[in-house]
Amino acid sequence: MKNKRNNSTSGGQHHRSVTIMQPAAWLYKGITALRNKLYDQGVFASFTPAQFTVSVGNLTVGGTGKTPMVEYLIRYFKDKQKIATLSRGYGRSTKGFRVADPGATARTIGDEPLQYYQKFGAEIKVTVCENRAEGSRQITALFPDVDLLLLDDAYQHRGIRPSVNILLNDYNRPFYNDHPFPAGYLREGRSGATRADAVVVTKCPAGLAQAEKEEIKQQISRYTRHGTPVFFASVRYEQPVAYAGEEEVLPEQVVALAGIARPEPFLAYLRDNFEVVKEVIYPDHHDYSPSDLKDLLKYVKKGTFVVTTEKDKVKLYPLATAAGVVSQFLYLPIRMDFGDDQNLFEQWLDKAVQVPLLNAARRN
Repeated sequence: MKNKRNNSTSGGQHHRSVTIMQPAAWLYKGITALRNKLYDQGVFASFTPAQFTVSVGNLTVGGTGKTPMVEYLIRYFKDKQKIATLSRGYGRSTKGFRVADPGATARTIGDEPLQYYQKFGAEIKVTVCENRAEGSRQITALFPDVDLLLLDDAYQHRGIRPSVNILLNDYNRPFYNDHPFPAGYLREGRSGATRADAVVVTKCPAGLAQAEKEEIKQQISRYTRHGTPVFFASVRYEQPVAYAGEEEVLPEQVVALAGIARPEPFLAYLRDNFEVVKEVIYPDHHDYSPSDLKDLLKYVKKGTFVVTTEKDKVKLYPLATAAGVVSQFLYLPIRMDFGDDQNLFEQWLDKAVQVPLLNAARRN
């Protein structure tokens, strides 16, 4: 009974918080709705890139799985198309357009673009620019053979007009139950989903029942255009991999370390598969320092490994290497797993992206 009473109290506090902030949320929703309307009516100009452009984004603040979704698209298209990714480069200390190169760091291009570069840099172009339209122009000038542009987190960046919009919806925090900032975590009103060409429900639990899928589809369809497809995907963690050497390691005891928006699935996986002796969580895009590493190593004893996300690895690797402790660090590779929806999603990708690209190539 105690847990039930506490949950009720928590729910009541959340409801009161939403109610108090609702007037500000209405104002925020109105401003974003007006902005969208001005773009839709052509009052504000949108730039159409020379490349076929796929935007991956969300309505919700925080992690919904954009990075693994972009990586899924890279893997699917990299042997068929010349690809460039374009991100804002959140958290970097530089400005303007930049192309990832062997000297790139998280501070020069951002952690997620650096992750793309370290995994796919030999096969694609990885770029950053806070102004996506300008970034597209620079890509056209420098890499005219690029025919597929993947925009990372650009759903609200209306200054560029993508060919296809993929909207991500976190199963655990569905946009249709949320409110605009500051009453909730929406970047704009729920009606923003009308711009989506497809919706991917991410972070779904294993064995999600068909009846629940249909209910989710029905809820989403209240805000999307008629016929917009909805697909379901989960996060699949693979075995921990060594920072140095890239071999798989199966530790007994681990220190969990993450600086991501939603670390819960990462932590849950480690708790289910290993003995977690300590959990150290930082805010999303945390800029690790030598003092952070020093504090962390207090918990690392013989036979204990620090396990991080891939995004944290790109920032921690130089620090761990400089401190001579890189052999104590592992990371968890992550992939988007569409399960039963994989064939349906790839058929949609072929129709929505591959066929238009081929048709454009024939016209040229």
